[in-house]
Amino acid sequence: MARAVEASPDRPILIDRYLDDAIEVDVDAVCDGRTCIVGGIMEHIEQAGIHSGDSACVLPPRSLPERVLEEIRESTRKIALALGVRGLMNVQFAVQHCSGESDGQVYVLEVNPRASRTVPFVSKATGTPLARIAALVMVGKTLEELGLTAEPVSKYYSVKEAVLPFVKFRDVDPLLGPEMRSDRRSDGDFG
Repeated sequence: MARAVEASPDRPILIDRYLDDAIEVDVDAVCDGRTCIVGGIMEHIEQAGIHSGDSACVLPPRSLPERVLEEIRESTRKIALALGVRGLMNVQFAVQHCSGESDGQVYVLEVNPRASRTVPFVSKATGTPLARIAALVMVGKTLEELGLTAEPVSKYYSVKEAVLPFVKFRDVDPLLGPEMRSDRRSDGDFG
């Protein structure tokens, strides 16, 4: 570490830790500076470590215990308010060791105080126009004035799946990892 800092004192050193047996969770939320409402919680189908743009996900989550979902909601709210977010925010979490014997350990992976690629999916799945609401919040409206006072509840399961261009690019390694390889997605609703 000392040599790395010596070699490049103006560049940060990033240390990652691999989370074995973890699933990723994406959250899109909207905040007006005082109130933060979770727009949707998406459970990834693939294990954590696959880029969120390449991972299939389901909304609402299908296997996470309520305790984990509440911790994710509360963490999202606290982060949004601490950052002073006015508009959209995306938070990516990992939940490790979430099985019948264990409720799982929640980790924050990434926070983006902006719209993410999942906002259109969440909006379609919940029937809530998150981008429109966020735009109105950014010009001074409150979530209460806009009628968004609770997390939207979907009446059915919605699934987002990545479309991977491996048919066009036959020589590309199809193994998925932390770098995004998909070029679009497909959505569906069930139930």
